[in-house]
Amino acid sequence: MTEKELHRLKRGELLELLVEQGELVQKQQKELDSLREQVKSLNARLEERQIAISQSGSLAEASLKLSGIFEAAQKAADLYLDNVRGQAGGSGFGQNPGGFR
Repeated sequence: MTEKELHRLKRGELLELLVEQGELVQKQQKELDSLREQVKSLNARLEERQIAISQSGSLAEASLKLSGIFEAAQKAADLYLDNVRGQAGGSGFGQNPGGFR
């Protein structure tokens, strides 16, 4: 509505326009508040997911490190068993309970 048209309106009509505008502003304020709450909620969820992703990366790294430790331990155990078997087969292990020749 142009300024000229506003000047031609009667007081009652102007008041109606003001009431309508006030109601529109209140409605838009409620929508804005609702959207702000949604943004807060979504930001919180995003932060939780980012933390979860960060932790899963840390957990994956820890798992890989542990896997390496277990692999090294398994190799050491296999080597030990091979040595024990080698000693048992070549030196008469088990025949002499004292382990001396």
